[in-house]
Amino acid sequence: MDHITLRGLRARGFHGALPEERSLGQTFVVDVRLGLDTRPAAAEDDLERTVHYGVVAEEVTALVSGEPFALIETLAERIADQCLSHTAVREVEVTVHKPGAPITVPFDDVTITILRSRP
Repeated sequence: MDHITLRGLRARGFHGALPEERSLGQTFVVDVRLGLDTRPAAAEDDLERTVHYGVVAEEVTALVSGEPFALIETLAERIADQCLSHTAVREVEVTVHKPGAPITVPFDDVTITILRSRP
């Protein structure tokens, strides 16, 4: 399987279990690794036979800045579902970073990573 990877997609969202996260919002960062067979697209040099990563980037950031969820696990699942809606995509790995998580000790990042594939 080939992979197209988008790293560091950023958008402001209002996800979190705490009221202040829902009201103030914060920046979320998303990495997406799309698994697909790129040979058909490469053989014919045809964008229609692969996935348009610019469109995927817009869809991912729209989900981050859209409907708020209590859990970043839910956000990651919605992103995975959207990526798998593209015909060429067979599997997807999604990492949602929440570097501004309300944790009382020093930390660099909080992430959830999920891997989903077509049945």
